[in-house]
Amino acid sequence: MRVAVLGLGEAGSIYAADLARRGLAVRAFDPVARPLPPGVGQASDIAAAVRGAAVVFSLVGGQAAETALEEALPAMEPAAIFADMNTASPAQKQLLAKRADGKGILFADVAILAPVPRARIEAPLAVSGHGAVELLRVLSGLQIPAAYVGDEAGSAAGLKLLRSVFMKGLAATILESVTAARAMGAEEWMVNQIATELGPCGPELVTRILEGTPAHAFRRGVEMGEARLFLESLGTPHPMTDGAIEWLHSLSPSDPSPSDPTPSEPG
Repeated sequence: MRVAVLGLGEAGSIYAADLARRGLAVRAFDPVARPLPPGVGQASDIAAAVRGAAVVFSLVGGQAAETALEEALPAMEPAAIFADMNTASPAQKQLLAKRADGKGILFADVAILAPVPRARIEAPLAVSGHGAVELLRVLSGLQIPAAYVGDEAGSAAGLKLLRSVFMKGLAATILESVTAARAMGAEEWMVNQIATELGPCGPELVTRILEGTPAHAFRRGVEMGEARLFLESLGTPHPMTDGAIEWLHSLSPSDPSPSDPTPSEPG
């Protein structure tokens, strides 16, 4: 089977490499010059990448998702599936699905529910949309864990944003408490306390949060902004989300780094 991967940031590179290791013919495109994963063919543009592909995996980041879809649709096979794996609002996913439907292409809204650098292609997925059932057949054959969460695009995206409220809120609490503990010379004690409460994977999780959050603060702040809009649409309170957004903005530069615009740690 031939597939295409759009976006070779951290997450896209991992998916491209792991899909190739599982025997698929993978062609990839990224407008930024990046190292090509082993076994992955390089395409000159999006159209060249998706032409002849049974599934197109889009990992370009939410801001570029619409452009990637528009460039891919005219070159895709009629029976192909466009799997949008970017973090975005349910409304945006519904818009993309409508565009794909207008061209007769199956669209799947895919939410990645674990950090890709840790779980790689084994990261569990939530899948919704008119193309969800067909995509799940493909993922099952590749032994990629995925669950059907509805026929409407946006359902998976909504669940992802709810998870982000928890995970980014947890990260804010951890970093704030460890920063305070460092100020009083009790950082190691505090990290051990948190890790113990989080269970067997606690030490790894705390380390990942302390190292990864400042590095990806801008992107995660954008993601939490989408989460807040979603909570507002549900009519539910969001003071913790407000706090996490303010905290992430304080950690991030004024402009996003172009080095990794793709979703790398959905958890």
